[in-house]
Amino acid sequence: MPKQVDYEERRLRIAEAVCALVARSGMEAVSLRDVAAEADVSMGAVQRCFRTKEDMLLFALEHISQRVSERADQRIAATSTPQAASTLLSHTLTELALLDEESRARAHVWLAFVSHAPAGERLAAVLHETYAKLHDLVVWLIRYGQDTQEFPPHLDAAEEAHTLLAVADGLTVHVVAGYHSPETASAVLQRHVDRLAR
Repeated sequence: MPKQVDYEERRLRIAEAVCALVARSGMEAVSLRDVAAEADVSMGAVQRCFRTKEDMLLFALEHISQRVSERADQRIAATSTPQAASTLLSHTLTELALLDEESRARAHVWLAFVSHAPAGERLAAVLHETYAKLHDLVVWLIRYGQDTQEFPPHLDAAEEAHTLLAVADGLTVHVVAGYHSPETASAVLQRHVDRLAR
């Protein structure tokens, strides 16, 4: 009997291979042949999962976007006791900025996709959707802080969320470039969160 192939599992494996290659050698290193070797599958298997290289890159970007969002959500859900809104917001922004050791490779991959967005409408659309979801999450956290009277009621949550996301994104670049350490970047984020509570 022929072996059953789990195509979704194979697609995820290929997406992880794309991310590993990008993290090591940049977007230019991504060829069907190299992805197949990294994923330990045949080139034919890659082509059966993805019609084009762009489809493969889009799926990899969607995969990493989902991972970033899920980690932020898990950080909030993992709190067994009620936490201050400022604590939840700080932890979430740190997660989104990809500052910890485990996220270092993911930060390189994320920035590689961002740098290629101007050349690809579909890549840009996925990034736009991801940032919109992350913005909604930060807005929710700020409004939660307003409900608990931790943050002033006059704050425009949507505007503050735009600022905080931009700061977190910029710090991702600074840490990858070696300008900030993860610790100093976290301290910058904390200062911005503390400013909201004043």
